[in-house]
Amino acid sequence: MPSLGEQFRAAREARGLTLSEVSEQIRIRSVYLSEIEAENWSAIGAPVYIRGFLRTYARFLGLDPEEAVGEFNKTQAAAPVAEVRTPAGAGLDHLRERSLSPLIWVATAIAAILIGFVIYNYVQLQRQRAAGPAPVATPTVLPSYAATASPSSPAEGTPGPSPSGGPLASAPPAAPHSLALTLSAPSWLRVVVDGNVSMEGTFPAGTAKEFRGKFAVVRVGNAGGVQISVNGKPVGKLGAAGDVVERTFTL
Repeated sequence: MPSLGEQFRAAREARGLTLSEVSEQIRIRSVYLSEIEAENWSAIGAPVYIRGFLRTYARFLGLDPEEAVGEFNKTQAAAPVAEVRTPAGAGLDHLRERSLSPLIWVATAIAAILIGFVIYNYVQLQRQRAAGPAPVATPTVLPSYAATASPSSPAEGTPGPSPSGGPLASAPPAAPHSLALTLSAPSWLRVVVDGNVSMEGTFPAGTAKEFRGKFAVVRVGNAGGVQISVNGKPVGKLGAAGDVVERTFTL
């Protein structure tokens, strides 16, 4: 039976794709895809990142993502503990230096990634504040308001007062040709409406956007943190946390 890496390589080559082409589609660096096919797990990083990459790559190639993660877990459980041999004449300090150096590099890399992520989000937030509030669509009349209007009101059909004190128009149906996004967790997003890029970048939790058009292509970098509604009907999440997913919607 071919190894896990060989299965990924065979599936990719059967589609006639290069590592660079796959990288552009699923937003995972080609060097990581190459290490997956070579099963060089230590070059990728912590197992939690490897499992996320495996799921995304497997879905793209049409493989079973959970089976791929299961095969990877078996390699981790069966991996022998590396024996650390101290050269003749070397002391305890040398042994500690050799055993701790990889951990220090891994910890440094993770810390750098986290710091970069925080700085990037902070810069994006400052830019949004400088540009003014984001154009979040908020319906002026909710369907529940229309239900409170009595057909036999004393004003002979005149709309009653709204919660804000002004006249209340009859509630319109859900806006046609619309797509709405709401983020419950930070995520990278790219939204193309009728062939035009309407939104792209990394956005914080709480971001909400609405788009109008005939069709939309939505790509998310954290599918578990993005809720989608089409023409007022909830679609829900496109995948699990950390998944990179792209969907096309007809509005």
